[in-house]
Amino acid sequence: MDFDFALVLVIAVAVTGVGYAADVFFFAKNRKRAVSAFLNQPQRSVMDAEVINQLEKEPLWAEYSRSFFPVLFLVLIVRSFVVEPFQIPSGSMLPTLKIGDFILVNKFSYGLRLPVGNNRVVEIADPKRGDVMVFRYPKDDKVNYIKRVIGLPGDRLRYENKVLYINGEPAAQQFVAALPAGNPNRKLLRESLGEVEHEIYNSLQPGQNMREVVVPEGHYFVMGDNRDHSNDSRYWGFVPEDHIVGKAFAVWMHWEGWSSMPSFSDVRVIQ
Repeated sequence: MDFDFALVLVIAVAVTGVGYAADVFFFAKNRKRAVSAFLNQPQRSVMDAEVINQLEKEPLWAEYSRSFFPVLFLVLIVRSFVVEPFQIPSGSMLPTLKIGDFILVNKFSYGLRLPVGNNRVVEIADPKRGDVMVFRYPKDDKVNYIKRVIGLPGDRLRYENKVLYINGEPAAQQFVAALPAGNPNRKLLRESLGEVEHEIYNSLQPGQNMREVVVPEGHYFVMGDNRDHSNDSRYWGFVPEDHIVGKAFAVWMHWEGWSSMPSFSDVRVIQ
């Protein structure tokens, strides 16, 4: 069974919120009335304090609701509408993003979306060419992918001899280095997508070409920066607008796993 954290979080906020409200507006008042009635009795014993403590005591569900609701509600608001952390699981965005990078994703760059259903309720801006975008994989919307936005609605795109053509014009590429030094198997290039410059990897081996495609309205074409090792729009198609999660804007930590320590030496803005 696929785990939908957003749905679980919404349910947890709803349950604790209802419990908290029910206690504040009903059960807490009943406890106060019970204490008042007890204190108005004509004869009381030395055990009064213990009885009052019992009458005032919150039930466990009310205590948990009061404690967890504010925290869960804050997490829901921040995660749904402000920023959400993700970890990079693969090398498809090398050299820009490494396996084990922890990134921050701006959830309102492309508009405010409902936490469940991902429908956009407030339009702010649309993705721009060159943005690094997190989205739900169109073949399985329980899985999040991260790629670079290459094509906007209406663009004509083709990929030939490892050069990207946008509306008939080749994206400018500048050679940086052959890697690794001494026994190279790939090229490091600097590519320009409009005002955005970023680095990409191209294998020294021949690559697969892509015939010209036109990006439909309400969709986007995405590619990984590790061009010969990326499962992207060249193979499974376009990203619908309602699958967009947000714009990746920063790396805040790198951690490859339990065998190593987290590192904060490479905190940076994503280009």
